Amino acid sequence: MNYSEDRLLLGSDREGQTARFRHWILLAVPLSAILFQIYIPLFFEFLTFLELPLLVTVYFSLMRRSPMGGIAIGALVGLTQDSLSKNPLGMLGIVKTLVGYFAASVGLRFDVDHTLVRFALCFFFFLFHQFFYWVLARALLGQELALEVSRMMLTGLLNAVVGVSLFYFLDKLRARG
Repeated sequence: MNYSEDRLLLGSDREGQTARFRHWILLAVPLSAILFQIYIPLFFEFLTFLELPLLVTVYFSLMRRSPMGGIAIGALVGLTQDSLSKNPLGMLGIVKTLVGYFAASVGLRFDVDHTLVRFALCFFFFLFHQFFYWVLARALLGQELALEVSRMMLTGLLNAVVGVSLFYFLDKLRARG
């Protein structure tokens, strides 16, 4: 293995420990992100590109490093977002469940505390989320949604920039052991 791979792969048990958060943080942060997603674009239309519930799902799944925990986080955030918005119930629940599982699986293998890794993961999971939502809307609902790849790439980059900043803020909320 070369030096760059050593730095990204988890090498010891200490590096692979799960992050601990206070219970109120695990409840308040996703709920705040969902409410932000629903209400802020009503007043500031230029913020419609932000997918904060997705970024919060990715963060908590990466930090917990538990695929079952990632599934639970993704399902709860997605279904709550569905129930508080005009989306068909279950669409975002399914997609965010997949994101939570895969993000937690990545968190098991890689050191996700590096800024560049976090940026790449935010970008990738945004594209993953948008693509699977598009697939599910076509397959389950029969909707003919357009897949605008260039717009999806641009909003993915913007969400990745916001995600890195959000992750830095959420790191400060970790429970001190």
